[in-house]
Amino acid sequence: LGIRYGYCGLTTDAIEPPLRLTPDIVDTIQEEGGTILGSSRGQQDVGTMVDFLVARQIDILLCVGGDGTQRGAHEIHQEIARRGLKIAVVGIPKTIDNDILFSERSFGFITAIDQADDVLRGAHMEARGAYNGIGLVKVMGRDAGFIAAGATLSSQEVNFTLIPEVHFALDGPGGFLAALKERLDRRHHALIVVAEGAGQNLFDKATALRDASGNLLHHDIGLLLKQRILDYFARLNMPVALKYIDPSYIIRSVQANCEDAILCDQLARRAVHAGMAGKTDLLVTSWHRKFIHVPIPMAIERRQCIDPEGDFWSLVLGATGQPARFV
Repeated sequence: LGIRYGYCGLTTDAIEPPLRLTPDIVDTIQEEGGTILGSSRGQQDVGTMVDFLVARQIDILLCVGGDGTQRGAHEIHQEIARRGLKIAVVGIPKTIDNDILFSERSFGFITAIDQADDVLRGAHMEARGAYNGIGLVKVMGRDAGFIAAGATLSSQEVNFTLIPEVHFALDGPGGFLAALKERLDRRHHALIVVAEGAGQNLFDKATALRDASGNLLHHDIGLLLKQRILDYFARLNMPVALKYIDPSYIIRSVQANCEDAILCDQLARRAVHAGMAGKTDLLVTSWHRKFIHVPIPMAIERRQCIDPEGDFWSLVLGATGQPARFV
């Protein structure tokens, strides 16, 4: 059975009933992007969801999703254990931000890098085609900048990569805007990629809001950067041609590439094997090129992020030529 629209579908009053995943139904889904089951945000009553599993005689629940999904999976397991039921709960990491602990990469992540790379190459051509041209691209990455960093390394065209893990200042002689001006003075074009969760230190924290799942809603750093860049160069009476591009969900809504398709198959088979063996409250992940079982509480302890002092970020700094900090 395929549960429709995430945990919202684990109730008797669900928007849509479960979908029986027959061979005819799943025959060509690998050729499509997205999900035929749908997804949702928001919390559901754990007891009601376990009642649903019992009523449907479901013995194995596979939970595909990110941090919030896996927290929900752990709560479902706890209720199952409290009742003394024999239902296995197995998680499969699926987050485009690639921020699940003890998971080298979520399936779909490399496909998203491919798509972001195409966007960056187009933005670079637009920037080069104008005198003092600036390409500003915002990509997904709420608390981790893996997509921005990965696409930077893939394209090798980015001059500035801004991520949530590294706070930055806009103003002052060591700030980002001064560095951007220096780049334009020297090369007359620049390409910037910013993760959606970057630069939140530049906003008023008193206006913070949360979504239906309790996640902090980030302010729009892309629009802020666009306006601040335009204002800065207007004050200098220095004309610039800025193109702002926000591909948003498009980079995660396409057919999986070959590498991700293989990873999907490997994770799915191992998740089923784990459930059939009676293992529960775990995440099936790839770690150091080995497939492992990670207790869900360990995986959700915190988010996996880029280490600003680590090798990966050092590679990004080498590719862009930007300073380690804008202060």
